[in-house]
Amino acid sequence: MPERRHRPYVVVVGDVVVDVVLAPATELETATDVPGRVMLRQGGSATTTARWLGRSGARVGLIGAVGRDAAGRALLKTIRRDGVTPHVVRIVGQPTGRVGVFVAPGGERSFVQDRAAALRLAPEHLRQEWFASAELVHIPTYSLLDHPLGEAGARAAGLAHAAGALVAVDLSSAGPLLALGQRGAIEVILGAGPDLLFAAGTEARALASTEEALLDIAPIVILKRGPRGATLLYRDGTAVRTFEVAARAVTASDTTGAGDAFDAGFILGWLAARRDCTSIGAGLRRAALAGNRLATRQLLRPREELVFG
Repeated sequence: MPERRHRPYVVVVGDVVVDVVLAPATELETATDVPGRVMLRQGGSATTTARWLGRSGARVGLIGAVGRDAAGRALLKTIRRDGVTPHVVRIVGQPTGRVGVFVAPGGERSFVQDRAAALRLAPEHLRQEWFASAELVHIPTYSLLDHPLGEAGARAAGLAHAAGALVAVDLSSAGPLLALGQRGAIEVILGAGPDLLFAAGTEARALASTEEALLDIAPIVILKRGPRGATLLYRDGTAVRTFEVAARAVTASDTTGAGDAFDAGFILGWLAARRDCTSIGAGLRRAALAGNRLATRQLLRPREELVFG
């Protein structure tokens, strides 16, 4: 009999929201119309990471909150199709969160947040059994901020450590971090006790004056550089090891979700490397390549719209 494939169990904590995507075909012009597309899609950094984990064969639990509305029902249906188990609270009196995504010609994005029910996830909603047997718990920084969501994210990190799971934190966005001030942001991240820290350039600069200083927050740091791949940092005794992993060049009109897909691939690659007792350097390289592959698939995959009803 062939050996049964190992399916790691990963828990993701965070936003389950609708992306309202505005993609003009040309530059906007004041006080008039331009052609383009307006789309309603599954959004949320945590949800995108969870769906790519599910598509890649992992067992996944997604913890979040939605409203008691058609948007929340549509999102849960979409999530389940990828094999993700939603531990999602339905909040009375709050709509499902929405994020406005403006995609400029060329693919760069700007966001307007109205996270509504997503912010109402509270510590008492979390159940210890959701974390049993988890190998890793992934928490975007959004889930460590605001009230009561921030307390729920902190409790999730505590339950992860108690279950013997690794904790991964993605810095997600510089704006919310900077609102806390650098010291406050560092204290929030340190409170989660991350084993892995994902960051893009703007978030890394918001948190530390040098990339190496991020190793005071987590023992392994993954700097996502988009089309330039990733920079990986870790401590080897007293020495700091740094190396680059290149990415495949891809032309994409919308880069939304590529970083979240990268997180999913990296997580699965890193967990597999740990099971295989691969050296840290080789394991991180393997994980980054897996992350690049899923990011590429996200960039090239046709974007599905939410189906209501």
